[in-house]
Amino acid sequence: MLKLGKRLQQLDKLVTANYDHIWDCCCDHGYLGTSLLTRQAANVIHFVDIVPELMSGLNYKLNQFYPEQSLLNQITNNDTLEECLWKTHCIDVNALPLKDYKGSHLVIIAGVGGDLMTEFVTSICQQFPQFVIDFLLCPVHHQYTLRQQLANLNLKMEQEILVEENNRIYEVLLVKHNLMTSKNNKVDIKTISLTGDSLWLTKTEQEYKTANKYLTKTIQHYRRIQDGGRVDVANMLKAYEAVELRYFNF
Repeated sequence: MLKLGKRLQQLDKLVTANYDHIWDCCCDHGYLGTSLLTRQAANVIHFVDIVPELMSGLNYKLNQFYPEQSLLNQITNNDTLEECLWKTHCIDVNALPLKDYKGSHLVIIAGVGGDLMTEFVTSICQQFPQFVIDFLLCPVHHQYTLRQQLANLNLKMEQEILVEENNRIYEVLLVKHNLMTSKNNKVDIKTISLTGDSLWLTKTEQEYKTANKYLTKTIQHYRRIQDGGRVDVANMLKAYEAVELRYFNF
């Protein structure tokens, strides 16, 4: 399998809890999910994409790289929860079959816009209000809109970071829908800020440069929209202009 780029590496790095199921949604060629599978980040890794050709190719590759799973299914003619290391699902993210799998879930959604991501997260939370679900999200745009809905859904923030890849800066958000109860899972859970909180509290010079670049570009983006006069984004612009970027050099 190919080496992960910076963005997928960061997503992989943030997966540290002991999940029963990880859903790599909009997985494309499955690079992230395969990395998680290799290090056994969950009992079962689920690869999800709506494109049949992608899922067919991925299923073939997974059977090659993980022949023990393929052989097991051939012998048992079954793929029950106890026997699966991975599963592929050619479905829409709105149709995730979480009800068929007991335990804790991590749903990863990356590489799509914040508007579509908002739809996915809202649908999942409404379908499974009592489920323990973490979301690892990396939208390509419309971050403010996404954060608004995450707050409306009463999700909580565990981690948020910026990652730069190919001259583009992404927000990565690890948020929680119902909290996992674990003695070893001591994390600082916060309400969700519409513009970000710890994104702007940098600890290294490089973090400061990345955050400053991202904040500057974001403000310029909303100023252009506001000046265009077609859409009123005054509230968003004001919110980002009020952000205080800080550098803690310990």
